[in-house]
Amino acid sequence: MKDIIRDSTIGQIINRVSGGRYLPYSDQRSNYSIPSHFILPPSTSKEEIGPIDDKPGIPSPELITHDAKSPSGSGESLTRINTPRINTPMAEGSQNDHENGAVKNEPLSFDPYLVGWNDDDDPDNPRNWSFSKRAFTTFCISFLTFSVYVGSAIYTPAIPGLMEAYDISLVKATLGLTLYILAYGTGAMFLSPLQELPILGRNPVYIGTLFIFVLFQLPIAIAKNFSTILAFRFLTGFFGSPALATGGASLGDIWPIHQLAYVIGLWALGGVAGPIVGPVIGGFPAQANGWRWPIYELIWISGFALVFLALFLPETYEPTILLRRAERLRKLTGNPNLRSQSEIDAASTTASDRLYEALVRPFILAAEPALLFANIYLAFVYAVFYLWFEAFPLVFTDIYHFNLGLSGLPFVSFLISGIVTYTAYCLYQKYHIASRYAKAGGAVAPEIRLEIGLVASLFIPTSVLVFGFTSKSDIHWIVPIIGAALYIPGIYLTFQSILMYITMAYPSHAASVLAGNNLFRSAIASVFPLFGHAFFTNLGLRGGSGLLAGISFVLMAMFFLLCKFGHVARARSRFAHSG
Repeated sequence: MKDIIRDSTIGQIINRVSGGRYLPYSDQRSNYSIPSHFILPPSTSKEEIGPIDDKPGIPSPELITHDAKSPSGSGESLTRINTPRINTPMAEGSQNDHENGAVKNEPLSFDPYLVGWNDDDDPDNPRNWSFSKRAFTTFCISFLTFSVYVGSAIYTPAIPGLMEAYDISLVKATLGLTLYILAYGTGAMFLSPLQELPILGRNPVYIGTLFIFVLFQLPIAIAKNFSTILAFRFLTGFFGSPALATGGASLGDIWPIHQLAYVIGLWALGGVAGPIVGPVIGGFPAQANGWRWPIYELIWISGFALVFLALFLPETYEPTILLRRAERLRKLTGNPNLRSQSEIDAASTTASDRLYEALVRPFILAAEPALLFANIYLAFVYAVFYLWFEAFPLVFTDIYHFNLGLSGLPFVSFLISGIVTYTAYCLYQKYHIASRYAKAGGAVAPEIRLEIGLVASLFIPTSVLVFGFTSKSDIHWIVPIIGAALYIPGIYLTFQSILMYITMAYPSHAASVLAGNNLFRSAIASVFPLFGHAFFTNLGLRGGSGLLAGISFVLMAMFFLLCKFGHVARARSRFAHSG
């Protein structure tokens, strides 16, 4: 428990302020033994060695230690290479020349000043954490994602009260939902790349933006006019975006690749739970106490998350952990030349490179045929998901006469369906995907990830058709609820399938690919609630559902083509992995 608190945001502050006296790392304890190669030889001045600003992997005369000896006493030179660990110098190759009795020495592939992991079992390495610590961290990240995602749909029970309080139309009142969804797609483009800066890491961005997220809820709760609500709904969505965009990356920091699909699936389930739970917990308070109470609930949930995560969410980003270790060791040894690999790499990366990667490349990649389809299809599936928040009041309030509180309860069916779907997904991973990887020795085409998504896409038109055609007063309300619940296998498995595919197909540009997809689907989904009520009112539940199902079938045909010919598209791309 101590190391979890130590690695959290509050723990890091306590450690720094106390100079390592409280919640110390191993290199801050009195019994720590400094590696001998980290200490400057007495005859060497800082000026002789100079700062480390060369490119990694290129030996430089200034970076060779003076009088450095290997354990064998051969006197071999130690040169810089790109190595991830603190190792004891060992000769790569030295052989006896029996003809002349001399020893032929070669330079060691070892950088004495590169700060890395102590060994393969270094407990500070996130991949060496215990299962319980990784599971707890996964819970924390899922809770963070839930705390922000719940903010989208928890607003919907407040819409009738807002219409009455500010004398506005349904479309205008729905803008509070629309702007929030749009903002968390936009904000991720600007805020998520900050987590890739080793000087910051994941936690300062998570906790800093969550603090602003909680703070900006207050003007909404006490707003005197609707314009204030709209402005701060956008800002809260914007600053809540890192939790939604990079939670999967945080899990990738700590879990091995063969377990990652399971935990990503669990994290995604937590993300789906947010919008589903929102109307359930917001409906009764809004009915009893007015539109402000769902916002109060969001403040309580996100405020608790802020305190809990500031205390217990450990930093997971490896470059940041090693950079902080290098800072401590420089202070301890007085050797300014100790550097982590991220500090060396930063010397060759400019701010314009980072801006290009974050803001330009996602749009360039979006023109790729496979990514264009992925963006369009997931945007449609995601947009229809948010149409449910407009369709449910029409069905369960107008047809079945549920009150405001009860009208949110049908969303519970989504939770039950989600749990069953996740269980099936885990079994699929274990008994189908894992065996195929094992037979192929890990060399499988990314297109195998699309197979389950193609099958699951059948649930989408099935769901909307059952819901639309059974929502009648002479049919029990449980039937359209079951129809709606069938949507979750479709959206969940399709998302898992396509997002896994595009990250495998574009491994060198995964961050840009996911950022572009997140922006595109959020922008499209944000618009659909604005016309959802008019859509179903003018076309009718049957007509509207039939149109959505028809579009789904057309996109399924394109999905099949991607499964069949995705490898051809990858072979023609200069960005994709062609293997």
